[in-house]
Amino acid sequence: MKILIFGGTQFVGRHLTDAALVRGHTVTLFNRGITNPDLFPEVEKIHANRDGGLRALHGRRWDAVMDVNGYLPRIVGETARALTEQVGLYLFISTLSVYADFSRPGMNEAAPLATLKDPTTETIDGETYGGLKVLCEQAVETHFPNRSIILRLGYVVGPHDPTDRWTSWMRRVARGGEMLAPGDPDAPIQFIDGRDVARFAVRLLENQAQGVFVTTGPAERLTWAEMLTTARQVTGADTTFTWVSEPFLLEHKVEDELPMWSSSAERGAGTFDNRQAKQAGLEFLPLTATTRDTLAWDAEEGRPKAGLKPEREAELLRLWHARLGA
Repeated sequence: MKILIFGGTQFVGRHLTDAALVRGHTVTLFNRGITNPDLFPEVEKIHANRDGGLRALHGRRWDAVMDVNGYLPRIVGETARALTEQVGLYLFISTLSVYADFSRPGMNEAAPLATLKDPTTETIDGETYGGLKVLCEQAVETHFPNRSIILRLGYVVGPHDPTDRWTSWMRRVARGGEMLAPGDPDAPIQFIDGRDVARFAVRLLENQAQGVFVTTGPAERLTWAEMLTTARQVTGADTTFTWVSEPFLLEHKVEDELPMWSSSAERGAGTFDNRQAKQAGLEFLPLTATTRDTLAWDAEEGRPKAGLKPEREAELLRLWHARLGA
């Protein structure tokens, strides 16, 4: 297949490019040439800004496009409209943030979606991100009826993850010692290795699939305790986990310092129903492999930016033990 990829050199896009090349497909990358421009020297690159620069694609044809960096409905709509006669399938990378109510457990593809007070806004923040992605999905489906694939991703983890959200937890476990662990150890957590996303996306294109897929992992229910214990086993660290209650964490306003942790008010997080994606061929690397590979990458290239600072963690643990001893 001839595949056009918007982006394709940072994280999820990088894995999409890798997966397509491994499967023997011909790839063209369309991006601004800013992020990792020297990656994939064997691949054709078109350097332009998709906001106003789509003329660079005029007269070309591809079997499929993978859109990994579409955030604004105006731009995604212009892209889809421009490619209607030039591309067979349109695969759009969306997000689980499109859902309206995260208090609902077990949501699947049919759950209610977020809306925007102002659908014309182009401000991307925590209030608008999900609603904007909903409109992006709709723009793709409008111009590619029965020819579109929407992947709603949750937390994506693994090598080359620039967010440091999951990596920060793995790094902390590897450091050893007493570690603050958040909330209920039996609370579920969901995430997916970026390489699993990429293999799934390419498989869907090869199978000429269409539709919407909740694309998160793991294959079976995973708890916070199981995730952290696996990391300890992989690293061989002497880490001990001190589980600190949700009320204490909320009292000390520490939520923003605990990436991927959700309070019980968002009990839908960590419980999304991914059966439809698994039935369509989504497969998962072992958690041990994702942990090992992520830490190896982090040691070479990772840039710590998330998680509790050591002094903050020590202070919270001191306060927690004082409370328990009171």
